[in-house]
Amino acid sequence: MPQDSTYIFIGANGDTFYLPLEGPGQGITVSPFKTVRAPMGEQKQVADWMGNWLFAIFMSVLLIRLFFPHIFRRLRLFFYSHKAKAVFDDRQPDYHAILLQYMPYYRSLPPGQQERFVRRTVVFMTTKQFEYVEIEPEERMPLLISATAVQLTFGLEHYLMDHFEKIYVMHHDYHFGFNSVPFQGHVTSEGIYLSWANFLKGYDNYMDGDNVGLHEMAHALAYVNFNVDDGRDDGFHNRFIRFSETGRVVFENMQSDVSGGFLGRYAASRYEEFWAVCVENFFERPTSFKIQLPELYAAMCLVLNQDTLTRNILLSPVENV
Repeated sequence: MPQDSTYIFIGANGDTFYLPLEGPGQGITVSPFKTVRAPMGEQKQVADWMGNWLFAIFMSVLLIRLFFPHIFRRLRLFFYSHKAKAVFDDRQPDYHAILLQYMPYYRSLPPGQQERFVRRTVVFMTTKQFEYVEIEPEERMPLLISATAVQLTFGLEHYLMDHFEKIYVMHHDYHFGFNSVPFQGHVTSEGIYLSWANFLKGYDNYMDGDNVGLHEMAHALAYVNFNVDDGRDDGFHNRFIRFSETGRVVFENMQSDVSGGFLGRYAASRYEEFWAVCVENFFERPTSFKIQLPELYAAMCLVLNQDTLTRNILLSPVENV
């Protein structure tokens, strides 16, 4: 945030600050080498003014967020985009190299789209707080996890999944709640959870339709569009309803197929899992997907506004970088 012209703290670097009082030209010089106190009444007046000012800002932000979510989203994106620009300018070559090494999707993008991808990834990464549970953090972790979210949302205007402020990174499989079966990843209202070992496996073998990063990001994208309003993309929301006209038919037909067909039995367990498994196969096995389930593949292309089997990937231009 830009510095204001009113200061009430002593600078650690020895700067002298000025505390404005009533009347023109009045002020008390506050030096780090001696303490100077304003009269009690004047101290209280400044404290009251600061309190009212902070309260007004808080209420303004709250009202904008509640009643004008689109404005709040754009303000938030504007703030983080400027914050991320410095990171992008400094680290873009390093991030480019890491993404080339690990992400086949990124390697398939034209150069101009690669730059856009890195910019989105840096902004997404800047908006999230990464919590590392029993694992030492590495620079590539938040980058690759953020890039997975951007891969899924590359054709959408609103891609930050704003509701989720925290992403938890575990080392291996983990237990959650009272479940006896270990988790590789899951999504709750509190955040996105991922096992790093399983996350990497998803990119070590990028042709088996099994990618825990894409799977959990698919759940997160559905959550922000249908369970909360913070992070909703109206285009995706509306297209997903049309996608389900095709998806529901395929899902219902899978209930009588013991093998589960191309998507497998897990996709037939719940419609939420059907969606997430569709995402995994859409990116990892697009050619087979298109041959086996052409109508469903076409519906996936429309809902995500991209087709990895085409040269430019995106079907329609997207407003936001």
